[in-house]
Amino acid sequence: MNKNNRKLMCAGLVIAAATALSACGDKAAEKKPGQTLASVNGEEITVLQLNEELNRAGPAVAQQEAARKQLLEALIDRQLLQNEANKEKLDRDPKVVQAIERAKALIVAQAYMQKRVGNVPRPTKEEVEAYYSQNPQFFANRKSFDMRQLVVATRDVTDEVKKAMDGAKSLEEVAVWLESNGVKFQRGQLTRTSAELPPELSQRLLAMPKGQLFIIREGDRSMLISIADTREAPVGLEQASAQIEQFLFNKKNKELAEAEVKRLRSTAKIEYMNQPGGAAPAPAGGAAATAAAPAEPAAVQADAGTGAPSSESAARGVAGLK
Repeated sequence: MNKNNRKLMCAGLVIAAATALSACGDKAAEKKPGQTLASVNGEEITVLQLNEELNRAGPAVAQQEAARKQLLEALIDRQLLQNEANKEKLDRDPKVVQAIERAKALIVAQAYMQKRVGNVPRPTKEEVEAYYSQNPQFFANRKSFDMRQLVVATRDVTDEVKKAMDGAKSLEEVAVWLESNGVKFQRGQLTRTSAELPPELSQRLLAMPKGQLFIIREGDRSMLISIADTREAPVGLEQASAQIEQFLFNKKNKELAEAEVKRLRSTAKIEYMNQPGGAAPAPAGGAAATAAAPAEPAAVQADAGTGAPSSESAARGVAGLK
């Protein structure tokens, strides 16, 4: 199954899963405008509905016709499920009603924010070049770290294991010690760039000699790691430009969304009542701005070769080193 077909299948599943959210509304609102494509027990499915699903799925031009057929069948499935849900009065279930209200609130809030900040200009060539030159660690001076690792359960990283690492001259010696002491582990190797890691972690790795052993914790698992090699891995401006432009665009959208929420808060009368456990109010502009603004990557995506840290790689670094 190719990527586009998987996307269409996912769209169909979303349509089917959305039954509860589309099951409420007054009778007048149930009349669907547009040319009828199918009727399911008297309920119409129209061209407008199908076009909306096509826009969401975004199939390639060559697959438009196949997509239309698949999505029409998915709409029929959704209508069948909706009919049964209505019979069982699921649209009156408190949890369903709450979910519908939440979805409605998010859609309306996002529509408002799109209207307010939806015409943000794309970053200029000069802005892209400035970001590139101001962040050499992501681009011109990017380093690549080749590492070997032994993955163990975090609960098994005892003082004895740390002591064994301190006395070992290589990762292989650590592996022998783990085997002899009945500690389960898996071998692996990985490559990370200075752009994929938090700056403080990159600096520590650069200061380490080859063969240096250290530990990175990730929740319930830990990696016992040895540096095999450190190499230069620069990325040129031409290669990085597209991803930098997208990052700066997303960043500007987020900043404008947060500023708008802050403005609205400054003119609103907000009262906090019945806070559980004396919980402090949320920071101004936090959750609301995040919900309304376009998603922003942690930085330019490293897998595109541009070298800025992704959210996953940043999380690796905050676990800390031994």
